[in-house]
Amino acid sequence: MSWPQRFVSLAAVLMVSATACAAVPAEQTRPPAEYLQWLDGLKEEMIARGISRQTVDEVYKTNYYKPNQTVVKIDRKQNEFVLTSTQYLNRAVSQKRVEKARQHYKQLYPRLKKISDKYGVQPHYIIAFWAIETNFGQNFGGYDVIDALTTLSYDRRRPKFFKEELYQALKIIDTWHIDHTKMQGSWAGAMGHFQFMPSTINAYAVDYNGDGSIDIWHSFEDAAASAANYLHQIGWDKNQEWGMPVTLPWNFDFANSGRKNIKTVKEWKKLGVKTLSHKKLNLPDDLKAAIIVPEGKKGSAYLVLNNFRKIMIWNRSENYALAIGLLADYLRTGRSWKPVAENPAVRLKTDDILKIQAFINKLGFGKLDEDGMLGAQTREAIKQVQQKAKLPQDGYPDASLLNKINNYNPEIGFAIPVPPRKLHKGS
Repeated sequence: MSWPQRFVSLAAVLMVSATACAAVPAEQTRPPAEYLQWLDGLKEEMIARGISRQTVDEVYKTNYYKPNQTVVKIDRKQNEFVLTSTQYLNRAVSQKRVEKARQHYKQLYPRLKKISDKYGVQPHYIIAFWAIETNFGQNFGGYDVIDALTTLSYDRRRPKFFKEELYQALKIIDTWHIDHTKMQGSWAGAMGHFQFMPSTINAYAVDYNGDGSIDIWHSFEDAAASAANYLHQIGWDKNQEWGMPVTLPWNFDFANSGRKNIKTVKEWKKLGVKTLSHKKLNLPDDLKAAIIVPEGKKGSAYLVLNNFRKIMIWNRSENYALAIGLLADYLRTGRSWKPVAENPAVRLKTDDILKIQAFINKLGFGKLDEDGMLGAQTREAIKQVQQKAKLPQDGYPDASLLNKINNYNPEIGFAIPVPPRKLHKGS
């Protein structure tokens, strides 16, 4: 059966799905000439890439100009980056969610086991992704996907990424003849039970139940199998977990932390890394792993394996990947829920991160988006500043670093100025 035939019922699925989704109100704002020129260029680019002119003309009957669109604000204030790691994890992996996940896991396990056998992704991870992405299918999102992706393509923060997703969404419409006004999803254009971006739908979605259509909205089997197929295709290891929380020795060199600093488990053992209960790591010595400290030296530490990096292909946030891993652990082990312990000393204000990013850019330690978000690039640049300031290189901007920056002297750097020597009378 051809791909267009397999998707013949998708238009009907989307129409039904849209009835439950609130439309985003249009803003009556006259677009500037700059935007209209950009939009004309965008339309021609999409046509040049193979999207039919008919689809482009139909989709862009309206111009979608929304300078203060909600999606832009959300993109700059994502919970994965704005909240501290502890705050995010305790919200994402709450006691209520763990209990609900266990109920679904027990109920769906026979079906999930078959999907797992075919695609090599453990059932507890499939449930964890489902829980974090849409709260077990309860929140697919109520945004017009083309509207959101057009707005984010025009925005300056990540235009290349969102323009590619816009192309993929137009490709879905062009191929399957879907009414674009019924295409609803998240603020970033993700859709269905597992919030697939348009490019992921085109590349990995499968008709698992064999009914002739791929329905990631109303068929949990199709959605779950599509998620498992995606993880399998990007290199998921069915014989491995994500990692584990660990304890670090008192003299741990935080310059060794970070996802890029990969060592074998044997090497981490030699450096004194142990389980939370201070026991020897119960993992094969030859496994490759990294140590991450999302809240710096005063927060929790985690040893992360290859599957953790695969989760981050799905979503680039370390906090998101930790939430998936920790929730999956609760399902796998059956242990009682316990919140992640919070240390008030690691709380940061967005203004503090903005100040540090501006400092890093001004002194040439990096070229960062001054967005107030503690992403991977900012963390790596902070490590360089900490090295210069002779602070532990954990990549986390604590009060010590802020104090160093506040007292920075361009002439002597982070060194403490030597006060002038007082002359005694008669000398």
